[in-house]
Amino acid sequence: MINSIAPSKNPKANRLLACLPKVEWEILQPQLEWIEMPLGHVICESGNTFSHVYFPTTAIVSLLYVLENGASAEIAVVGNEGIVGISLFMGGESTTSRAVVQSAGEGYRLKAKFIKDQFNRSDPLMHLLLRYTQALITQMSQTAVCNRHHCMDKQLCRWLLLSLDRLSGNELVMTQELIANMLGVRREGVTEGAVKLQKAGLIRYARGHITVLDRPGLEERSCECYAVVKKEYDRLLLRRDFV
Repeated sequence: MINSIAPSKNPKANRLLACLPKVEWEILQPQLEWIEMPLGHVICESGNTFSHVYFPTTAIVSLLYVLENGASAEIAVVGNEGIVGISLFMGGESTTSRAVVQSAGEGYRLKAKFIKDQFNRSDPLMHLLLRYTQALITQMSQTAVCNRHHCMDKQLCRWLLLSLDRLSGNELVMTQELIANMLGVRREGVTEGAVKLQKAGLIRYARGHITVLDRPGLEERSCECYAVVKKEYDRLLLRRDFV
């Protein structure tokens, strides 16, 4: 369901939009469309061209690589820190990944032609989006390393922390089957990892609801991959001198 911007909505709940200088914000703001982002909604399939770019505010979008046999694995997550559809302004138009909503919520979208035109006209917008793209590439690279070298419960900790950073609370609505699809592992592996974290008092899991009880403990148990990704996002997107 797509609507024009409602007065109660706040596009600047997306931190990338909040970083825009006043001039660029005044150009983009009238073109933003509020959108509901329901769980499981596929924003774009692999090989297709994005019709819009998306700025989640309360939703989280997974970027998945899907194999020919239907198996998939998450390569990155995008939430209120970023934008979905970087291929549009990077010149590639289409992408090899599927973008699907992993946590229901809301966001905003801009038409493809508009964002491409503004990317080419505005240096501050271009620099901001390129910095975000660099941070996203870091997340993708670190995810590949983590999936190859770290055990399941450490991967699960990393995934939970990245998701929490993009939510306002400490609870995620997510089945073990969906988490397994995201991480590209068997459901039994997720179950085992979740049981370990629950016994350690770090999370509570019941009927698809994961509540984080001890975030510092979760960070301590996670591998270094989470900290590497967070540090890069903070370094590239919290600075104001480039806008």
